[in-house]
Amino acid sequence: MPRFLVRTLMTVMLWLACLSAPASADLKSALARLADDSFGQTAKAIEEIAASNAPNAAEILEAMSDRRLLVDTASKSVVLKSVAGAVTDPATGAAATAPARAQSVRINNRLRGAIEAALGTLTLKAADPAKRIQAADALFKSRDDKSLAALDSALAGEKDASVTRAFQRARSAIVLSSTSVSLDKQLEAIRNLQSYTDQDTLGLLRAALATATRPEPKGALDAAIKRIEERQKLTEVVQNVWYGLSLGSVLLLAAIGLAITFGVMGVINMAHGEMVMLGAYTTFVVQEVFRSAAPAYFGWSLPIAIPLAFLVAAVVGLAIERGIISFLYGRPLETLLATWGVSLVLQQAVRTIFGPTNREVGNPSYMSGSIDVMGISIALGRLWIIVFTLAVFAALLLILKKTPLGLRMRAVTQNRRMAASMGIRSRSVDAMTFALGSGIAGIAGVALSQIDNVSPNLGQSYIIDSFMVVVFGGVGNLWGTFVSAFLLGVANKFLEPFAGAVLGKILILVLLILFIQKRPRGLFALKGRAVES
Repeated sequence: MPRFLVRTLMTVMLWLACLSAPASADLKSALARLADDSFGQTAKAIEEIAASNAPNAAEILEAMSDRRLLVDTASKSVVLKSVAGAVTDPATGAAATAPARAQSVRINNRLRGAIEAALGTLTLKAADPAKRIQAADALFKSRDDKSLAALDSALAGEKDASVTRAFQRARSAIVLSSTSVSLDKQLEAIRNLQSYTDQDTLGLLRAALATATRPEPKGALDAAIKRIEERQKLTEVVQNVWYGLSLGSVLLLAAIGLAITFGVMGVINMAHGEMVMLGAYTTFVVQEVFRSAAPAYFGWSLPIAIPLAFLVAAVVGLAIERGIISFLYGRPLETLLATWGVSLVLQQAVRTIFGPTNREVGNPSYMSGSIDVMGISIALGRLWIIVFTLAVFAALLLILKKTPLGLRMRAVTQNRRMAASMGIRSRSVDAMTFALGSGIAGIAGVALSQIDNVSPNLGQSYIIDSFMVVVFGGVGNLWGTFVSAFLLGVANKFLEPFAGAVLGKILILVLLILFIQKRPRGLFALKGRAVES
């Protein structure tokens, strides 16, 4: 049995040696061309290196592109210098010494394109799908018809849908740019390219239209360009709607706590933005603990920060209500001024503890990056915030509809005196409502820390928008707050391209003032005897 194994291993080694010998010889002859210091010979060398099947062919081409492939024209020797500085023989991989007069292989823009195309061909069958897509993109840009056979071979065995689509795009671009293919194949390539909406494909079709001479491809190119432009306009509209929903979720998170305190207590809380800020700084503190104590579990920092931010903001809100606001009920102007003063105190306290500069709050891996859905870029962080906002809204609805506290809150909102006559302690309800609203603002700060700068002024960026959302939706009405937040978010994103960010907000404010003149109680007015009176 051992003898059989030995004979088998020797046979395999001889077979591998026979396979590698031609590749090594081809690679040596290709490298020898570089010693001529001629762009023409270098171009042939690039083709031969890519076709040599050498395991280090990609490394050699990358070194040539980075000017780390050195040649000495006198001794006809070529060496490869790694990124770390080690010098090796590119044909054998053995350690070598750079000749005294060695210089980088000269390349120009045309040769850079050839190197990029060759690297793309070499990585068409890489194990990583992302690398295969990069290879397809490289071939799309180079449009070298010599790589068409390798691309067809890779396309035949490809099973990943996104990679297949990238391969087909690159193949169609090569066919369209080739002068040796038939008219039918060019028309087929144009029909395939019109299914893509990216700007690079559109630019390729426009360039082809500018140089086209025959009427058939001209008509097909013109139709394809118009179709892509129409889909781009539609995609832009959908993208703006997505951005608007994303902004609306942020506004809803910031305003939802204010809606219940304003509706139940009638208190204009100018310190509500600072509750958001406290939630963001709680997230920062939790992440700092994870960075120092358990960096491997950093992804858990946000789930742990959410309840902690709620508790911190709720406790501070309860202290504000018990210590200041409870003495000012029925005096809205004094309440507004007092809470504004509290907001200044909280900002200065945070500046003293954490400093005036922005603090870094990291994004966990599941909230980093983006996905592309039919040409629409969706940031994972924004997507998670929308999901989180909907979850918070649903939880708040359950509290209001299914718990004794929610029943008392709704009773006090609709008719405070009647609720008091039924034995409901309205002052206790006020305190719990203010704590709940502040706690929700705190968890809004957790979400906002992922998309905005964490600084002492964080809350001031959202307080005015929050009041606009609450007034537009109807004071104390959660569904009104929900609808108005997303309506204002989408309206902002559609106005910004035409009017700019600042003027767009001014236009929204003017339109909101005109709307309130017609419907003073907002979109969804509360019902109740006290409310109606």
